[in-house]
Amino acid sequence: MRKLILTAVLLLAVFTLRAEDKSYIVTFYNVENFFDIYDDPATRDEEFTPDGPKEWTQAKYDKKLANISQVLYGIAAANKNYPAVIGLSEVENRRVLEDLVSSEKLRPARYQIVQYDSPEPRGIDVALLFRPDVFTLEWSDVFQPVIPEIPDFKTRDILAVCGTIEGERFCFFVNHWSSRRGGSAASEFLRVGCAETVRRYADSLQTVYPDIKIVIMGDMNDDPYNKSLSETLGAKEKISEVEPGGYFNPMWAMHKAGYGTLGYQDAWNLFDNIVVNYNLLEEGSGSLHIRPSERNGLYGRVFKRSYMIQQKGRYKNYPLRSFSGNSFLGGYSDHLPVYIVIGK
Repeated sequence: MRKLILTAVLLLAVFTLRAEDKSYIVTFYNVENFFDIYDDPATRDEEFTPDGPKEWTQAKYDKKLANISQVLYGIAAANKNYPAVIGLSEVENRRVLEDLVSSEKLRPARYQIVQYDSPEPRGIDVALLFRPDVFTLEWSDVFQPVIPEIPDFKTRDILAVCGTIEGERFCFFVNHWSSRRGGSAASEFLRVGCAETVRRYADSLQTVYPDIKIVIMGDMNDDPYNKSLSETLGAKEKISEVEPGGYFNPMWAMHKAGYGTLGYQDAWNLFDNIVVNYNLLEEGSGSLHIRPSERNGLYGRVFKRSYMIQQKGRYKNYPLRSFSGNSFLGGYSDHLPVYIVIGK
């Protein structure tokens, strides 16, 4: 009995949402095809239904739901607090998000949801979860990437969610840029168009609100040094290179240090990026700024645990995904989540 009481006290200490803890976790996670089991006649989601080729049943869905909540709970445990903001990609609809935030592991955070249905053919969207005790929502919006070469191009929306933390104005952009289908070089113009669109929107906010703190996160399908991020978005590798109005990519140093979020052809890519503007650096405005890790001095983090990794077979040491083809592996995602810490 004494051991049970002690365990309960320790868990309470870890997950109490403390107002005096002035550090806030901002997380992004591509959750890989998080579909419900129901056919939506407006989208091409038949693959993820009980009668589809993946035989996507309630039991498989429940396993996927438990896995995603386990990962997000793990980030909370590692930081002794639930993330203040969680950006997600590859979610089908609000239903799966409501199931996620009401899961046993995440329910204490009382997350609220911002999600819009995008015109993406399969119906997968980006979304943002936020703790209302930390982030005060003011408004949200979605917009489509502008690709000059393809005027009628339709893909996943870019989500903008703006509000305040401790009275300081923030805007979070959640992205899932175009894939490398057809090759990275041939498809580069699509991701450059995505980057141009979000940069234009973010810059306009900085013009209206010079003190605004901006976080641009998502699965960009590019590494930090690729053109879309380093040139078009202008996200710098080093803080010393960032000028007022500019952007810093803490994941660049992570990638150079050997970290990655997905494996491909025996190498790690870091497609999952979190970019911040100058105002979130120590030299910027206000009192809330991005914090480095005490362990390695880097400003970005990749959350990786052994249970999230394939332990044997062809994809050993890669993220343990939900499916290989139509074979259910019971895993988590083909991506690892990333996060930053903001504090005083």
